Amino acid sequence: MEIISLIAKLHPLERKVLPLITKTGELHALSHAAQLQEVEVMRALQWLENKNLVHLHTEKKEIISLDKNGQTYKQHGLPEKIFLQSLSDTYQSLSQIAQKTSLSTEELNACIGLLKRKAAIELQKDKELSIKITAQGKQHLKQPSLEEQFLQTTFPRDLSSLNTTEKIALEELKHRKEFLRVEEQKITTAALTKDGQQIASHPDLKKEVTNRLTKEMLKTGSWKKQTFRSYDVEINVPAIHPGKIHFDNEALEYIKRIWLDLGFQEMSGNYVQSAFWDLDALFVPQDHPAREMQDTFYLEGKAKLPTQLFNKIKAVHETGANTKSTGWQYKFSKEESERILLRTHTTVLSAQTLAKLKPADLPAKFFAVSKVFRNEALDWKHLFEFYQVEGIVIDPHANLQHLKGYIREFYQKMGYEKIRMRPAHFPYTEPSLEIDVFHPIKKQWVELGGAGIFRPEVVIPLLGFDCPVLAWGQGMGRIIGEYWNITDIRDLYKNDLKQLREMKVLIK
Repeated sequence: MEIISLIAKLHPLERKVLPLITKTGELHALSHAAQLQEVEVMRALQWLENKNLVHLHTEKKEIISLDKNGQTYKQHGLPEKIFLQSLSDTYQSLSQIAQKTSLSTEELNACIGLLKRKAAIELQKDKELSIKITAQGKQHLKQPSLEEQFLQTTFPRDLSSLNTTEKIALEELKHRKEFLRVEEQKITTAALTKDGQQIASHPDLKKEVTNRLTKEMLKTGSWKKQTFRSYDVEINVPAIHPGKIHFDNEALEYIKRIWLDLGFQEMSGNYVQSAFWDLDALFVPQDHPAREMQDTFYLEGKAKLPTQLFNKIKAVHETGANTKSTGWQYKFSKEESERILLRTHTTVLSAQTLAKLKPADLPAKFFAVSKVFRNEALDWKHLFEFYQVEGIVIDPHANLQHLKGYIREFYQKMGYEKIRMRPAHFPYTEPSLEIDVFHPIKKQWVELGGAGIFRPEVVIPLLGFDCPVLAWGQGMGRIIGEYWNITDIRDLYKNDLKQLREMKVLIK
């Protein structure tokens, strides 16, 4: 009953192609036998494969086919044979031979060179070139050459199927103009499965079925006498990929929405910054390794610095000033502060935002999801341009528990259930935290970012007074890579069409 039900669902193209596979499974031969276009046969084979009635095998082969001259010579004979047949034991002029054979000048010259090499002719030059046949030439007339034998086989030919003599003939013919083409082609072959063999010989397959209900059938009532093909609701259908935004942009908007819903304001700023704002204002010492050329993209020119704030930052670095710190105890360099660079983190936006705030603005919460730049060697876990998720909360009543609450809320909304935070060290926060999430598949903890409370050396010069400032910064690639199972961070931006079509949509 199951076989009969399956036959009832077969498309007319499938019904026509399936029994022919018992004789030949090659796509071109099936197309010829079924008197269908190859695209129709291929469509039928794919449907049959979806029903597990055939197995398709595709391999690349080098196929030899005859070009324009090859087809002509296959029908009328090779020009050198025609040339030989026109010769005799006495010398004839080239013009006489041309009249007898109707060969072109190019063909005549090619024949002379080829037959001379085979010792089939003798040449005599007087006023005009004269030619006669040799004993060797007469022998060539009695038996077909390797090239003639090869030419009389059926084309197209699979290069791998040639024997030794045919390969020799092929090499000779390849030098001739517009004679042969050797092209790489995909050869598709179908083989019947056990169910396919059973159906291919089933008598119900020969019964005529109607594939479509037309308005004429409805008008005349002839549909009542028709046997219709069953509608197959179980067959696999091609995936339809709707238009959608790039998953990286989708993640950007999703992350922004999380912070906006939590009452944060978005920060923005320039990619190009001074070392003063990017590093000095965050109490990063001027001899810190991160400032080296191998970590930072420096640009030409000098930045103009805010004089009053520069003096405050300089004092903090050198002596700690009014922050109850001893600073870094070195001579602060203005030239180093004036250097221009591509920002290495979005924390520079947090520093600039703090410098603009007034006591009346507090409490306040800000975030940024924007690009940063590092002079990194490109590999599976490092990019030189990537997005960072930044946030600060300025609140006289804020503490470490509040910071952990914000972090936990964000990561849970990003799909991470298990989150832990460990003590760490960063130049501009104290206390500082490393944030880990538990990977449900790898069964291990994965580090995703850092957080902490800005040090007084950062807050007091920028804000004007000491106040708890909760801060965090994480690379977005690591956070979203887990959701899309991306293990090579470069895959976030390779713009592979197949990847973009099949990438799951972010659940919001």
